[in-house]
Amino acid sequence: MDEIIRKLIRKYKTSCPFELAQALGIHIRYNDLGASTKGLYYRKLRRRFIVIHNQLSPEWQRFVCAHELGHDRLHKGISRFFLEEHSYFAPGKFELQANRFAIRLLTSGTTIEHGESIQDYCLRNGIPPEMQHFFPSLWQ
Repeated sequence: MDEIIRKLIRKYKTSCPFELAQALGIHIRYNDLGASTKGLYYRKLRRRFIVIHNQLSPEWQRFVCAHELGHDRLHKGISRFFLEEHSYFAPGKFELQANRFAIRLLTSGTTIEHGESIQDYCLRNGIPPEMQHFFPSLWQ
């Protein structure tokens, strides 16, 4: 995962998930996805799309874009519906991987400063507070 992120940043000279998605030819759309869905990634006729819930804060929109970009890079050709209905794989594993991808992308090139808390580090890097619980296991 770290190598994928390094290559993306080196090739496109940015860690911004919106700029990376554009450079990769992924179309970003905003729509009302309801109360429980923050975003989704799908392919249709060889075109790739990230759909972000339009009621999210800019911080969450950025995180969701990075998360869905993680699905594009890590889970090519895998449909969540297919996994839920036709296999023994737990979709939660892929969501966890996409969250880790998002956090690693958004924190790339930064380190926790001396005396800085995880909460302050997340805030400085635009990671929503709800995602901080991934930090203890993030680097495993």
